[in-house]
Amino acid sequence: MPEKRLQTVYVVDDEPVISSTFATILNGSGYSALAFTSAEEAIREAGKSAESGFPDFLLSDVSMPGMNGVDLAILFRKASPKCRILLFSGALSSAGILENARRLGYEFPLLAVPVHPNDLLAAIRGL
Repeated sequence: MPEKRLQTVYVVDDEPVISSTFATILNGSGYSALAFTSAEEAIREAGKSAESGFPDFLLSDVSMPGMNGVDLAILFRKASPKCRILLFSGALSSAGILENARRLGYEFPLLAVPVHPNDLLAAIRGL
């Protein structure tokens, strides 16, 4: 019987402790999660292999230096429409960035952090 493929999750946050903690939670819950500290790292990883390509899920902080999480989400949505996206933020300033995405026709669910691991998993499963 063939092995069931684990769903892949890219976790992106410029704070390494956050991205690695979320990835650890997801890896311990039946996902194959990779942690990244920038949008650019996640893009490079997705472009490395035509076979694996984009992940099943993108979990990204909204506010990051360089490319923000909303721009990353839009890029992933365009390149891989089946990739499910969940953004998170602990900053009120994220509302303006999300509003710009809405004006462009993109709507992404937002998870407020800090978040309990069970709530994180429920949000991912709800996608």
